[in-house]
Amino acid sequence: MNKKTTIYDIAQALNITVSTVSRALSGFPAISEATKKAVTETAKRLNYSPNKLASALKSGKTHTVGVIVPSVQAQFFASIIHCIEDGLKEYGYRVIIYQSNESVDNEINGVRTLLEAQVDGIIASMSLETVNVAHFEEIINQNKPLILFDRVPDALNVPTITLNDFEAGYAATQHLMEMGYKKIAFITTVHQIKIFNNRLQGYKAALADDQLPVLEEHIIYGGLSVVDGELGAEKLLQMDNRPDAIVAGDDFTALGVINKLKEAGKTPPEVGVIGFANEVFSEYITPNLSTIDQHPAQMGKECAKMFLNMIKQENFYQNVEHVVLNPTVIGRQSTRKI
Repeated sequence: MNKKTTIYDIAQALNITVSTVSRALSGFPAISEATKKAVTETAKRLNYSPNKLASALKSGKTHTVGVIVPSVQAQFFASIIHCIEDGLKEYGYRVIIYQSNESVDNEINGVRTLLEAQVDGIIASMSLETVNVAHFEEIINQNKPLILFDRVPDALNVPTITLNDFEAGYAATQHLMEMGYKKIAFITTVHQIKIFNNRLQGYKAALADDQLPVLEEHIIYGGLSVVDGELGAEKLLQMDNRPDAIVAGDDFTALGVINKLKEAGKTPPEVGVIGFANEVFSEYITPNLSTIDQHPAQMGKECAKMFLNMIKQENFYQNVEHVVLNPTVIGRQSTRKI
């Protein structure tokens, strides 16, 4: 087994002290540029890699950031992770990703695991099951930066990046009305995550502003998945007062709605369908799906920017910032009635 190169080997090769090598590798200003260059070239030639654990123990920083998301399978969260990584890597930070898979127990374990790994901070979006946020409070208690995005609670006074979800629900419903639909249903989740309630309130407000009735029977509560979309659409199709359009809680739910409508011979846009998130598949299914773009790339960039701003402060939570992004309607075939 080859022996790992140490700074002692570099010092011996150059006939200089170990402390000089250490300072040269750290960019110490008192070390001449010629010495720094010689140390760097020798380190490269000897395949030297620094002991990051030792450096972390010395500095108290690991230059790692934990990111907790409900699922990396959703393009929305995958895009956010990509942009967080991209925004942090040029500053020397690496990202550790943890999926909750919509489970609060997994989320709690994720927070515990990341804190044990001594991450410098955590950026997270809550699971559908999360009600008690004590595990997130532990991050604050350990004096580490916590940033929440997309799904955020009111109970924590921490920096957040969210979408204007009331406006998203309003815009989705308004788009359907502009396309000529009059009896608009909503399939959403039973979970009490604020963003989903805000979208529902936006839906109700849009109907009221257009003097259309809000029918509680047209609001279907369940989960957010292809299967939930199919189940929700089946319930709506069995009603005497069937809707002529459906707002789905997300694009996966909308896909399930389209599947069930096709089975019933009501292929959109005969019954209009719009979702949320602008997932990659939404543009390529038949008919392609109208949706609300939640701007995940911008959300990820804002997360990275906010973290970099936080670590410059002595008190991470002294000036808590809340960034709210505006949604964009993407109109496609599933709502083109007129």
